[in-house]
Amino acid sequence: MSGFSCYNSTVAEEERKKVLKEKKFGVISLGCDKNRVDSEKCIAVLENAGYVLTNDVTEAEIVVINTCAFLQSAREESVDAVLETAGYKNGKLEKIVVTGCLPQKYSAELFPKLTEGDVFLGINDYDLLPSALETAYKTGERVNLVGKGADTFRFARVLTTAPYLAYLKIADGCYNHCTYCLIPKIRGKYRSYPMENLLEEAKNLGDVRELVLVAQDTTRYGEDLYGKNCFPELIRRLSALENIGKIRLLYCYPDAFSDELIEEIKTNEKVIKYVDIPLQHSENRILKLMNRRGTREEYLTLLSRLKREIPGIAIRSTFISGFPGETEEEFGAMKEFLKEAELFNCGFFAYSKEPETAAARMKGQVHYKTKERRVRELYETQRGISQKLLSGYVGKTLRVLCEGIDYDSEKFVGRAYFSAPEIDGKIYFNAPEATEGETYEVIIDEALAPDLFGHTEDYDL
Repeated sequence: MSGFSCYNSTVAEEERKKVLKEKKFGVISLGCDKNRVDSEKCIAVLENAGYVLTNDVTEAEIVVINTCAFLQSAREESVDAVLETAGYKNGKLEKIVVTGCLPQKYSAELFPKLTEGDVFLGINDYDLLPSALETAYKTGERVNLVGKGADTFRFARVLTTAPYLAYLKIADGCYNHCTYCLIPKIRGKYRSYPMENLLEEAKNLGDVRELVLVAQDTTRYGEDLYGKNCFPELIRRLSALENIGKIRLLYCYPDAFSDELIEEIKTNEKVIKYVDIPLQHSENRILKLMNRRGTREEYLTLLSRLKREIPGIAIRSTFISGFPGETEEEFGAMKEFLKEAELFNCGFFAYSKEPETAAARMKGQVHYKTKERRVRELYETQRGISQKLLSGYVGKTLRVLCEGIDYDSEKFVGRAYFSAPEIDGKIYFNAPEATEGETYEVIIDEALAPDLFGHTEDYDL
């Protein structure tokens, strides 16, 4: 009799697990493209465990929210996403998983308060997700496993980008220790992923027209793992893969630009002649306060060399305005730097006072209205520069990767080599027809920074 009872119990448990693993789940990924890669690996973990992905959150029984905690605004957005998603518990939603940077840094205070979240996991805990969900369902209790996982490399991913585009995160963490930044406290020290693992991951992505390399600092790749800088070698080996079309480089720190890297960008036909170099400021005193390596003079020398040795290269950067102690004179000098540097694309951000950072303790905190005004002026300055550069393409023909239709303008929309996905301008064009993921020769008719407008030759004007 007891044996029969035990058999029934085992069958019931297996049936429970089967039903559990057929549940639908959705993913909300917040923050940067590096977080997107983590989300894609999280999806693979759940699918491998038998869960079924849905893109409709209202149909999901489980929602995983991969959070960002880089800035106060990002932390607020992450919490708001949890609270908003909790509203779906009136429908089919049963469990909310809160993962990523926010619980990694703040789980001790968040877990007791953010009761809408049923499972909390950190940045290295994705492999624990299936077992954490099983525990949450079986016990009815909330589960906090932040920091319990192993920092292991995960190959499997389910792409959330268009099939012709993929990001490859080549390292995690950071050891630059900029005084305004929380990343080292959240993601830890810089950790390069083994090159063979990255090559295998890239092979498994399928045919990719554009592979975007990302990390907190791509140019430091290999120094911690191999005792030398291996970024150019990684680029060479990735470009040798038959399934990889083009390679785009983001997050390249200016002080780590080697002769070898410049030569690789210049001579490797698979490397897009585009580079993202986060400079963050132009003035030496502020750069020193930020704990950024390099000077205004060194930055201008690097930019000039890149343009001279790689004709047509498009350089993107980011800048922070309103850093503690930044004077009007230094702000004005940054605008003059932009005019001299003639960068193709730029992003500008108002300094955000973040707890536990050295900059938060500095004197001379700038009023938020002043910071906002300075950011507006920087964008206005850069818009003029971009307009000048883009106007040079009017009347010329560009190869454009079609990314679909913009229904507001009723035009096809895409990108040329000088635009990275999601962060730079677009090219809107008329054509009899165009297929997403294919490239077209587009004649440029008009420039309106940061965008261009044109048509294919076979379009009847």
